[in-house]
Amino acid sequence: MKKNPDKNLASRKTAADKQTNGVKTLAVDIGGTGIKAAVLDEKGKMLTERERIKTPGNATPKKVLAIVAKLGKKLGDFERVSAGFPGVIKKGIVYSAPNLGKGWKEFDLEGGLRKELKRPVRVANDADVQGLGSVSGKGDELVITLGTGFGSVLFVDGHRIHLELGHHPFHNGKTYEDELGYRAFKKKGKKKWNKHLQEAISELSQTFNYDRLYIGGGNTEHIDFKLPPSVKVVSNTDGLLGGIKLWEAPAPSAP
Repeated sequence: MKKNPDKNLASRKTAADKQTNGVKTLAVDIGGTGIKAAVLDEKGKMLTERERIKTPGNATPKKVLAIVAKLGKKLGDFERVSAGFPGVIKKGIVYSAPNLGKGWKEFDLEGGLRKELKRPVRVANDADVQGLGSVSGKGDELVITLGTGFGSVLFVDGHRIHLELGHHPFHNGKTYEDELGYRAFKKKGKKKWNKHLQEAISELSQTFNYDRLYIGGGNTEHIDFKLPPSVKVVSNTDGLLGGIKLWEAPAPSAP
């Protein structure tokens, strides 16, 4: 029987495409105001547009899982999932979610997403994922996120150490999150918020003696002062791109 050359060519092309694109990852960023997702190739290139659905009030596990499932269905084909979450997570289990709803204490987020999406899943704190997409992997690199809350993670030569600086005392008896979270921005205004951020950068520099500080999160758009040379604002998309690194990185050290 004569072979169909066009069919053979199509088969070779399909195989080449798979080799180029590799495993597709649904990268999800769960935030206090919005849940974002995109499908990435194995190098972190976005294969789809970033989709966003507003985080509902009293964002319970059931509501959040339903939104992630909806995003996954809309974005199409993928083989695995990574998710950044605004709270303390250890081995896939949530221990705090101060800016979401009820029902998160000891909730198995990794297992819940695996069941909902029927794909392998890895989850981590959202600042950790942001950092994985931002750091160079050399020296002491601190990452903070300015969104609904205040996230933080430290990387030492690429090894991540999760932190909960948001709840640490910072200014006049108030925490970093009290002074730099979204509620503080709305209540105190842009000028005072920026003043507190400048103070925080100075204090964190003295505390950690970092080589570089990366600042991510939606509220970075409100920064109106010149940052020191060792401080860099990073894109929100790094919170999705870090989802690829989450599959390559070892688990973090405990805070």
